Amino acid sequence: MAATAAKASWLLRLRGAGSDCRWIRLPSTGLSRGFLQPSSAGADGWDAIQRRQVSHFTFQPDPECREYGQTQKMNLFQSVTSALDNSLAKDPTAVIFGEDVAFGGVFRCTVGLRDKYGKDRVFNTPLCEQGIVGFGIGIAVTGATAIAEIQFADYIFPAFDQIVNEAAKYRYRSGDLFNCGSLTIRSPWGCVGHGALYHSQSPEAFFAHCPGIKVVVPRSPFQAKGLLLSCIQDKNPCIFFEPKILYRAAVEQVPVEPYNIPLSQAEVIQEGSDVTLVAWGTQVHVIREVASMAQEKLGVSCEIIDLRTIIPWDVDTVCKSVIKTGRLLISHEAPLTGGFASEISSTVQEECFLNLEAPISRVCGYDTPFPHIFEPFYIPDKWKCYDALRKMINY
Repeated sequence: MAATAAKASWLLRLRGAGSDCRWIRLPSTGLSRGFLQPSSAGADGWDAIQRRQVSHFTFQPDPECREYGQTQKMNLFQSVTSALDNSLAKDPTAVIFGEDVAFGGVFRCTVGLRDKYGKDRVFNTPLCEQGIVGFGIGIAVTGATAIAEIQFADYIFPAFDQIVNEAAKYRYRSGDLFNCGSLTIRSPWGCVGHGALYHSQSPEAFFAHCPGIKVVVPRSPFQAKGLLLSCIQDKNPCIFFEPKILYRAAVEQVPVEPYNIPLSQAEVIQEGSDVTLVAWGTQVHVIREVASMAQEKLGVSCEIIDLRTIIPWDVDTVCKSVIKTGRLLISHEAPLTGGFASEISSTVQEECFLNLEAPISRVCGYDTPFPHIFEPFYIPDKWKCYDALRKMINY
């Protein structure tokens, strides 16, 4: 899988470096009308196009938090490593397992942990996602803390039955005589710039339909460590999706010592009065830019909410904001139909109908497989979100 991603990345770089025929998108309102034509732009213009396609957002670190003691500059994968290190040190029953985790994993999230804690606590598994989760359920049922890694969220589907029919229902079917609540499943998630069909998906909505598990997606290194530690300590099976595009792109000060961020509590990261913007993971940074654009170009004040926990999600925080602003825009990378934005939209419409000043807007991925070279057109970037926001304001 790592080789596939590396090959895809190499091909994309080769295409960008070796082709004399450069392409730009013609102005269009939708993917179906987005034709391509040779570009007459100069080298500077082409460089700008390439930069715009490499990253569709700018990471915005949060202010340094000294509440939990000494901090250290970490990127997102280092903050995950720090959380895992803290867990292994504190809990002698904790074990980490998955494909390639013994030598650090393809994204280096477990680097150094096998040397520090031994091969009995950090170890590789066969390439079998169903087996990884089934093994984790067994460990958790004995009372130990199981931390499983699925190498890419796109490959979590072979384990779907184990997660949905076994892990999520174990406590219920035994009348709480047994449970596997000490199971946490980590997995890299979301678009990365060149991942294509099998290394870019955001499958959180598949699991949101399943009572008995919790699903969490962080937006930053600080959030990732606190939320991951909360997942590991929670007494319910948790799926922790890590935005892989942020592994190295996101850098901020993170406490060295363990700390917890509560699950199922959304965070209002910017207060506003005109529009509520809701997202999670990488998309939070996209809507932050949208909020800045709206304030600058339209004089519109946006309230930004990071949902953080997909299920059980924080209905109260979102509805309280919508009652104040009267407008709601939800954005995520996953396809539009059946995406979790649908659930948020439906709930807000039921709870806040008389407060709405405009139809709720969902800005999401298209209902197609995740593309490779067309990723810049597929993702719900700031321009799509800004256009939807402008329409709401003018409704």
